[in-house]
Amino acid sequence: MVDIVERPTRLAGPPSMPGAAVGRAAPGRAGRLLGLGAKVLHRSVAVAALAAIWEGAPRLGLVDRVFLPPLSEVLVAWWELLRSGQLAEHVGASLTRSLAGLGLAVLTAIPLGLLIGWYRPLAELLSPLLEVFRNTAALALLPVFVLILGLGETSKIALVLYACSWPILLNTIAGVKGVDPLLIRSARSMGLNHLRLFQKVILPAAVPTIFTGVRLAGAYSILVLVAAEMVGAKAGLGYLINYAQYNFAIADMYSGIITISAIGLVVNQLLVALERRFSTWRVDVTAG
Repeated sequence: MVDIVERPTRLAGPPSMPGAAVGRAAPGRAGRLLGLGAKVLHRSVAVAALAAIWEGAPRLGLVDRVFLPPLSEVLVAWWELLRSGQLAEHVGASLTRSLAGLGLAVLTAIPLGLLIGWYRPLAELLSPLLEVFRNTAALALLPVFVLILGLGETSKIALVLYACSWPILLNTIAGVKGVDPLLIRSARSMGLNHLRLFQKVILPAAVPTIFTGVRLAGAYSILVLVAAEMVGAKAGLGYLINYAQYNFAIADMYSGIITISAIGLVVNQLLVALERRFSTWRVDVTAG
């Protein structure tokens, strides 16, 4: 009886089986973490090299450190501006103007681009006018906006609206016109009316191109605004850079430039994430 009772106990599986499963899963997680770390390192190499060159060139005498201070000194000046509250004030003013202009451009240019791209008579009517204005640089019209709208917030937001409208409008038109005709014929053969065809086929297919225009407009909204803020503004990153240059506060000037670059990077990443949210049906075919 003793043997009969003890034999199943000896034949039972070893108690270390769950641990072995965890041990097999651990290398998979470690591999993913290593892959993520390698990817982050690979993407940061160029930025780290630029930072090293910026820090070393003035200290080695390759450039005059009066006109290009080392990166560490610029970062110290940036921190002082942040602590004093000046940087937050200028960033808030610039973001308010740029986001207002960009938002108005999205609300007006996308619907207009969809209409122009979808209805040929409207495209033929507005095409000459679009060709005239698309080749007129936004900064060339800055004096016109200032003369008509004054030196206040309205002229700066209107200039950003004008600059951002064109990449959004032109990419929206191109997105609608670039839809595969086979998709349109297939949808019509299934009995879809014009409204359903536009909703189910045209608009989803044009979303990636539209977001390309929105991302370009996001960059324009910062660049054009900085130039506009150098004329008749009392706050903003453009005003900060211009004021620092006139007062020979070179480190503060570079601090404003770095802040503009960081804001542009963040805005671009947010727009990329938004594009992925609205383009979940796309398949990534990028090699490597």
